[in-house]
Amino acid sequence: MFRIKMVCSESRHLKKATLVGSITIPYDDFEKLIADRSGRYFRAVGYLASHCNNKRFLTRPLLGELLSQATQIEELLDSYGARNNFRWARFRSLTAAIKLFSNVSYELFHIQHSIAAYRLLDVKQDFSKGTEGALNFTESILLEVANGLLTEAKKLHLPIPEVLDQESFFAEKLPDGRLPHDLARRKIEAVSQTVSLLATAFLNLATESRKELPDKKIGPKAALCELTGPISEEKLRSLELRFHNLQSLYDTYVSTTETEVFDNDLPILRGHISVVLHLLRTARDFAHYYERHASPAVQESITAQEAGHDHELHATPVDQQTDHKRKPLVNPEALLETLVDYCISFTSQFLTRAELLCREMLKRYIEIGTIEVSVPQYRGFHVRPSTLISKLVLHYGSEVKMKLGEEVYDAASPLELFRANEQINAHKRRSLAQEIICLDLVASGGGDKDLRMIVRAVIVTLAERGKIIIYEQPLKIEEKPPQPDAKLIEQVTDEIAKLQATGKIDIGTDIQAVFTGDKRVLEDIELLVENGYGEDNFGNNISLPKQLTYLRQ
Repeated sequence: MFRIKMVCSESRHLKKATLVGSITIPYDDFEKLIADRSGRYFRAVGYLASHCNNKRFLTRPLLGELLSQATQIEELLDSYGARNNFRWARFRSLTAAIKLFSNVSYELFHIQHSIAAYRLLDVKQDFSKGTEGALNFTESILLEVANGLLTEAKKLHLPIPEVLDQESFFAEKLPDGRLPHDLARRKIEAVSQTVSLLATAFLNLATESRKELPDKKIGPKAALCELTGPISEEKLRSLELRFHNLQSLYDTYVSTTETEVFDNDLPILRGHISVVLHLLRTARDFAHYYERHASPAVQESITAQEAGHDHELHATPVDQQTDHKRKPLVNPEALLETLVDYCISFTSQFLTRAELLCREMLKRYIEIGTIEVSVPQYRGFHVRPSTLISKLVLHYGSEVKMKLGEEVYDAASPLELFRANEQINAHKRRSLAQEIICLDLVASGGGDKDLRMIVRAVIVTLAERGKIIIYEQPLKIEEKPPQPDAKLIEQVTDEIAKLQATGKIDIGTDIQAVFTGDKRVLEDIELLVENGYGEDNFGNNISLPKQLTYLRQ
């Protein structure tokens, strides 16, 4: 148990101490605590600093030791409030940097060693070269931070143990080859359903990723990693979690199955999911460090705090050699350049390649079906129905066609569906004229009767029969007499067509459309049709069943 004392005017013989509530621990005691716990930490850091001339002095065993020891020391420092204590804040910050960049470097090593196993599809840039460049960057940071940490330790009177010859301990010699796969392969039921689900999940996640990540190269601006910016730790962490879930989905239902052996595209998809996951983890840590330690706002705060403690900065001969305006541990622009040009750029490129792969896979695995459904009764394929159908098709990533009469339309394109309205409206006008004739709603002559009155009477009768819906109340109809040189039935249908074109009324129709494609998509289209294509007869938005909630996201 370490000696704990209350802060009071009589305790002048104590050095200034780290505050924990109203209780402090003397600096002597705290220094002893850290000294006792940091032996292995300083040996690993010292080894790193002393082997900087080696071509590749970082290894995964060394990074694992640095990460483990830095994590323990950081936790100990935080439990005593070191991040809020001027004397210890920099040591804590250096330790956090060792921890974070050891973790990032480990991720990059994992990527580097896994590139061949991932079976990545070709992209515009050299991914191996880009990964090597990112490793060189984090390696230089770790070296800089290691030297800074040893200097700071001397200022804090912490003993630095002699660096032992641990090259064999930290070396990483990897023989070629792999162990034989001699475990039995699993069999899975509903192969088509499983692979279709996986490919669709990837396509949806890739689409959502583009909403969170910038769609073009952006420069290293200060606002880049703010919460409201195009890139932030929060957004990257959320995407990382979702790709991790997708990888788990693959490993649970596809990994080590016979299907994975027979379909070479499945391991390729798994490799792209994994590389995107590790790139996002790397990007997340870069964004975290920028937001927490390297942004201009943070640097200004650090400078202001150090200026306020200028008398303490020069308390010892070692301190006097250091200007209180210390340069940042990590160059912010270089950090953001690596984040954008390596992590984000390659993430986007691999997502694009894997999307094409998934679409090809879906063509092989989906079950094709056909359904016949009514078109939107009154307004046809206007904005809402067309958008929902398109979004539904894109959600599954497979091809679906809509046939209306002799015309075929791409159901994934709202503009294609809009075009179908020409045929729908022509059918409406023909069926309207037939309905008027069948019901004998227009007298053969009409006499001197005002055309407006005739049109109104026809519309009211048809509305009562559910053939027309009136949007404008009261309905305004242009006053004009019948034209003696034209058939009255044609004049009435023309006037009703004008009212429809101006949106005052609409004509109901029972015309049917035929959708052909992925059965999963067709099931959701049927459900959407049962719910009025997401709107009531007046075009108002209505709630959708739970199965279709993705359409409202």
